[in-house]
Amino acid sequence: MSQIKAFLFDLDGVIVDTAIYHYQAWKRLANELGFDISEEFNEGLKGVSRTDSLDLILAHGGLTLSDEKKTELAAQKNDWYLELVSRMSSNDILPGVATFFSQVRQAGLKTALGSVSKNAPLILERIGMTDAFEAIIDGTKISKGKPDPEVFTKGAAELGVSPAECVVFEDAVAGVEAGKRGGMFVVGLGSPDTLAQADLVAPSLESLTVETVLTACS
Repeated sequence: MSQIKAFLFDLDGVIVDTAIYHYQAWKRLANELGFDISEEFNEGLKGVSRTDSLDLILAHGGLTLSDEKKTELAAQKNDWYLELVSRMSSNDILPGVATFFSQVRQAGLKTALGSVSKNAPLILERIGMTDAFEAIIDGTKISKGKPDPEVFTKGAAELGVSPAECVVFEDAVAGVEAGKRGGMFVVGLGSPDTLAQADLVAPSLESLTVETVLTACS
C-alpha cells in the first residue's frame, strides 16, 4: 500500500502552459534592448525566477546594467506578461488535467501548488482552479527559487505531511531537481531525455492515472 498522502503540482507546463506568454514578453524586452532571443533559448528559462531569467537574457545580449535598471526591466516584462495572462480562461487548462484532478479527489489525496511565479494566484483565478488546491505556495511565499526545494517543502508543511508522503509533478529540470532535493517522489512531464532525474516520466497528466503514479511509488 502506498504511503503517499499528497500531490504537489508546478503550474507552468503542468496545469497550464504560459511559456508562450513568458517568451513573448521576454522577446519584446530583448528586442527593445537591441537583440533577440530564440524559442530554444527560452526553454532554458523554464522554472527559473524572473530575476535570474533577466540576468541570463542580459548576459545573452552582452549587457551589464545597474540593479535599479534591472528592477525596472523585470517589472516592465511582468506588466507585458500580465496583459497576456489576464485574457486566460478555463480553455487554457491543459488536456487531461480535469480528469486527473477528479481522480486525485476520489483517492482522498491532499493537493498543493508549488510555483515560483508570483502570478500563480492570478492565473488560478483566471482558469477557475483556485479551489483545486488546499495550499498555494507561490513566489511571494519563498526566498529561494527552484532548484532549491523550498517551494515544495513549504507545500508539504502547509498540508501537514512529510516529504516522503509527497509526489511532485514537474515539467522543468530545475523543478525536478527541487522535488528530489526535497526528498519527494518526482513525476517529470515531458521528455525522458531532459527529465532523466525524475522517478517517473510521462508526456503529460493526460497520459497518467492516479493509480499508475501510486503504483510507481510503492
